[in-house]
Amino acid sequence: MGLDFTAIDFETANGFRGSPCSVGLTKVRGGKIVAEASWLMRPPAGYDHFDHHNVRIHGITPAAVAVQPRFGELFPEIGAFIGEDVLVAHNAAFDLGVIRSALEVSGLPGPAYDYVCTVMLSRRCYSLVSNSLPFAAEEAGVPLVNHHDAAEDARACAGILIDIAARNGANSIAELYLSLGLAMPRQQAFDPATGELSKPSLAAMSGASGNGAALVRRFQSGWPEEGLNPEPNADAEPGHPLYGQTVVFTGQLSIGRPDAKLRSAHHGARTESRVTGRTTVLVVGDGFVASDLRNGRLTGKARRVLELHERGQAIEVLSEGEFLQMVGSAAVPAPGFEALTGPTGADAFAAAVNA
Repeated sequence: MGLDFTAIDFETANGFRGSPCSVGLTKVRGGKIVAEASWLMRPPAGYDHFDHHNVRIHGITPAAVAVQPRFGELFPEIGAFIGEDVLVAHNAAFDLGVIRSALEVSGLPGPAYDYVCTVMLSRRCYSLVSNSLPFAAEEAGVPLVNHHDAAEDARACAGILIDIAARNGANSIAELYLSLGLAMPRQQAFDPATGELSKPSLAAMSGASGNGAALVRRFQSGWPEEGLNPEPNADAEPGHPLYGQTVVFTGQLSIGRPDAKLRSAHHGARTESRVTGRTTVLVVGDGFVASDLRNGRLTGKARRVLELHERGQAIEVLSEGEFLQMVGSAAVPAPGFEALTGPTGADAFAAAVNA
């Protein structure tokens, strides 16, 4: 087998994952790009509100998709292009979640997919202060010109995997995963008519999709409440990008730090309140995006992280949007309390800054 796969990237209309308005796909055979496809689409009916923050990021407006087919009508073509390929995406949990939620709210079943997350591989194989798509693509020698164009993002994602495989002397994804000691993750097939719906879809169907929610809450003066540092969930999925990490938060988040810490611990991370030699991930609020690492708009903790990174400490900076894509929108209950069922205003933030 050669290095064969299909890379995929979605842009969404609003904070609900199941609101795709564009998709880009890049097919690779033997480590070479052989075909590309992209479509504009209307999100599923009832979930097609365009949040202005998302439009500001990707530039797609309701008028741009007004005459396009809905996702459910278009998915047979998308699925045919993918075929039985392994799907590759940068922060794959988000893009695979788009497929699942969009099909669920469309009342359609979905196939199983083996998938690769190039965020995870970038973290394992590069030494970057940010593993966002522009930074990883630059390291791979396929710099992005128009980030958040789905076709260009999918092409860059493909280039990252091709580069990582070459650096590891792997001629296939199976060889690459074997050399890194990793197991291939898989999204199982599902049928919304008979199976359990995903939490994002259940929340959206309850009418709390967060479509009109604010991007971030208003700035609040004073020091953010840190809260306790909960113990990591012993039953968390080892393949999650936060599993085994030591996470610190800085700046104003659109969710409270105690909530952010609970979500991290739920996925197997240890949280702390200050940057130390143990820190592996710093999540930055205040509307931070990865490009701020180059223009100097940083908190004191972020500057400290850059210093430690320069000294060789394996540490990564995440925007709050990237973090929320990893942990999902629903709050995780503290011990003894019931879970919150609806998503928060952070939904729109997470989708809008899809890295």
